[in-house]
Amino acid sequence: MELIAKSLLQQLQQQSSDAPALEGSVLHLTFGQLRQRVDRMAAQLRALSLSVIGLQADNGPQWLIADLACQQVGVVLVPLPVFFSAGQLSHTIAASGMQAILADDCERFTFLPETGQAKTYIDDLALIEIPGAQSVALPAETAKVTFTSGSTGAPRGVCLANETQLATAAALARELQFLGCRRHLCVLPLATLLENVAGAYTCWLLGGLVIAPGLDSLGLTGSSQLDMARLCGSIEHHRPDSLILLPQMLKQLVAAVERGWEPPDSLKFIAVGGGKVAADLLLRARHLGLPVFEGYGLSECGSVVALNLPGSDRPGAAGRPLPHCAISVSDGEVLVRGPRYLGYLGEPAEADEWLPTGDLGTIDEEGFLYITGRRKNILISSFGRNISPEWIESEVLLSPAIAQCVVVGDDRPNCSALISPLPGTDGAAIDDWLVRVNQRLPDYAKLREWRPLPEPLTFPGGLLTANGRPRRSEIANTYADLIDSMYETARVS
Repeated sequence: MELIAKSLLQQLQQQSSDAPALEGSVLHLTFGQLRQRVDRMAAQLRALSLSVIGLQADNGPQWLIADLACQQVGVVLVPLPVFFSAGQLSHTIAASGMQAILADDCERFTFLPETGQAKTYIDDLALIEIPGAQSVALPAETAKVTFTSGSTGAPRGVCLANETQLATAAALARELQFLGCRRHLCVLPLATLLENVAGAYTCWLLGGLVIAPGLDSLGLTGSSQLDMARLCGSIEHHRPDSLILLPQMLKQLVAAVERGWEPPDSLKFIAVGGGKVAADLLLRARHLGLPVFEGYGLSECGSVVALNLPGSDRPGAAGRPLPHCAISVSDGEVLVRGPRYLGYLGEPAEADEWLPTGDLGTIDEEGFLYITGRRKNILISSFGRNISPEWIESEVLLSPAIAQCVVVGDDRPNCSALISPLPGTDGAAIDDWLVRVNQRLPDYAKLREWRPLPEPLTFPGGLLTANGRPRRSEIANTYADLIDSMYETARVS
């Protein structure tokens, strides 16, 4: 597949007008009909003379039509996750300088002064004007601003060009075209680049059908609640060729298969990303008939930069670099060269050729990338040992009885863990499991103690990032007394 244009819209013009392109819970569109809907919405947006628009809506055709229409008319789009709090929305609105929001639920924005009721509707989405919007200087060619919070700190707006997003999707399409995937089911929120770019865009470049039902029908609510029965039912109903999952979703899907659920034989490729995945979990999934492959990416590079593939795969590795970029390691940190962001809001992009990712890793002799942790998340024990908490957490989370795990131990003699067990799991079962985990770990990384979390970690509660990663400093502050108590005794050996 050749990259023949700098615009996704130009690429879509190459697809047959009669071929199915986009399917929601009710609406079904061919590529010809999709182009017509995008043209109509683009004309409406052009008449409003807006330059920056937010988009907060459930997964569905309207979300993707709005995305494409903004690209066509040159309006900067700021995706807003549906689980953002009022405070996070206020920050995003002010930081991006958006003048209006396209939304499927006006009630989420009653905190805005003088909004009243939306007077304009565009393709079934309400247009909510932002009173007193202040213009913000954006880098030239900015087409999308995606907010990413990383592991700590306030959300940062990553400015991306259309060309960068398309380069990622085109690279993925080139690598995946031999699989013949033509039906992609969106199970992650479209507000994430991983689903928007790596999922929908890539599927369209392959001439395939993007299936985007509402998140509720998939069993997803909030930022981290998942009803596996609904998700499994939706996968059975839609019979997709491909999916993209987060590690916790894969873990629960594997558990569902082990309980007797039979995945459809249509599945050809399941990508998993957003966090480290234990090799044992991948192997369990494949043994059960789930074609799962781990990848790695970051918003600053337009999403995916490395991916395992059938015939080019190492369980435990994040894969080889995609053809549009190069990856190296310097002083233990992963660096990426290739298409990248234009800068953060209020901050110019790094001028260096190689982008520091903040992730620690290694590259083997065959070019496979292994992510070993985050530079800023490294624990340094009181014995001077550097330890990646993600490594230990991935081993602990192999247990289907454990929903969440955060390893602590900075400036301490040993590692301990805060754990959120699934309902009905007793402490003795966790003890037994951690004994087994410790048998696989070197002495300096063994867990000597654990405590149950008083309540699950959540994004709205400020203890998880939007991608489900723990906010370690916030967790350490919130549960300081609980963490201190773990160093009074040691019962896990």
